[in-house]
Amino acid sequence: MGSASRKPADVTIPQAGRRIAPLAVLPLFIDLHGKRAVVAGNDAPAAWKAELLAAAGARVEVFAPQPGAELLALQDNIAMHMRAWQPGDLAGAVMAVIDAADEQEAAAFHAAARSVGAICSAIDRPGHGDVQFGSIVNRSPLVIGISTDGAAPVLAQAVRRRIETLLPATLGAWAAAAKRIRASLAARLPTSTQRRAFWQRFAERAFLEPMVPSDADLLRMPPQAATGHVTLVGAGPGDAELLTLKGMRALQAADAILFDDLVSDGVLELARREARRMMVGKRGGRASCRQDDINALMIKLARQGKRVVRLKSGDPMVFGRAGEEIAALQAQGIPVDVVPGITAAVAAASRLGVSLTHREAAHSVRFVTGHSRQGGLPQDLDWRGLADPETSLMVYMGGRTGGAFAARLIAEGLSPATPVVALAAVSRPEEARWVGRLDNLAEGLDSLGNEQPVLVGIGRVFDGLGAAAGTPQEIQPVETPRYGRLA
Repeated sequence: MGSASRKPADVTIPQAGRRIAPLAVLPLFIDLHGKRAVVAGNDAPAAWKAELLAAAGARVEVFAPQPGAELLALQDNIAMHMRAWQPGDLAGAVMAVIDAADEQEAAAFHAAARSVGAICSAIDRPGHGDVQFGSIVNRSPLVIGISTDGAAPVLAQAVRRRIETLLPATLGAWAAAAKRIRASLAARLPTSTQRRAFWQRFAERAFLEPMVPSDADLLRMPPQAATGHVTLVGAGPGDAELLTLKGMRALQAADAILFDDLVSDGVLELARREARRMMVGKRGGRASCRQDDINALMIKLARQGKRVVRLKSGDPMVFGRAGEEIAALQAQGIPVDVVPGITAAVAAASRLGVSLTHREAAHSVRFVTGHSRQGGLPQDLDWRGLADPETSLMVYMGGRTGGAFAARLIAEGLSPATPVVALAAVSRPEEARWVGRLDNLAEGLDSLGNEQPVLVGIGRVFDGLGAAAGTPQEIQPVETPRYGRLA
């Protein structure tokens, strides 16, 4: 007996399972260009609302018996009446706002506004108005309003600041360009599928490119890119809050993310949910992906038209093989750019509260690798220069060779008592430190183990971190908060 079949059909969502959760307020956007708005009040709150309404294109009239300096500074953009408001003043107004002296005045103003059909707002007295002003992120014509229904204005301001940091300053120019080309684009791309693909690509470019192309160039842009793009992004040493804003924007726009196994989960949580994530880890002494395979994968994905992020721990340009990857991509005609990150040495200095170039202890700082391509101690370093007692030396990937590294420096004349600090998992919750002197570095590294990446700092700037009489001292793991996806 065959199974029954049915045709596709729309599904009605039962009331109990409605898709929109209850809203405290309904956000609306009003066009005030050329329309009359009335503001009553003398002080800064009234001035702010008057300036806001004028910025929205309204013809603003202010009624203030004793206007403060903030209001007087706006007289070029508003009409000022130096007297108290009267009910008849609200006739013809679309919006009416008051900074009332008391509840009675707020109630009277609300009644007068309602009688003439004006939308009313009473500053700090929500019970006597129809609408409330929220916090605003202005990238006009892109405008974002934020409200807590009057419960926590300071929280709304904090949310606004967070959003401000995430949105490029040029986003408004991109939105204005979209408004200009919309009609022409509809004629050029007749199907909704084509237009949707175009606008998706347009939106990705708006977040990644600071300059807006000409309208003609935008209209010539194909809906799908023939060739994608690769961005090398520095993830920082681990703490997600050390990721740069530009790096976060790249992650939010990525189609595919190729990440090292040293990149923290907190950083990956900030990426676009739909992005394909691929681990391409390279660790000394452990099974690692071949660099040629990583290069080939980036090229393959970019040729599929994808935006690829090569996410590297620390900074891509500091012991990250960025030069090899850039050269491979450029040889294949793949566009590539770099977003720098906070390298482990800089993060460690901030965690320790140590200036790597303190003028009383060091006149230079050097970043060097602790192992060669074959995995042993590098033999082609400027050992005599590295042994300079007035240099702060930051040794990356020196966990396994640190003892031999220290012995070579001592042989070149650096004092065995030179202060040393070793840090495992810099800026991560499991961060641990060891402080001692150069001739004890090997045993200090043994105490930290090899499970986490280790950074070694050598030099006089590390004096006073806690070692007593030159005896090695273990420092307890340092608690570092982890952060999830931004709201």
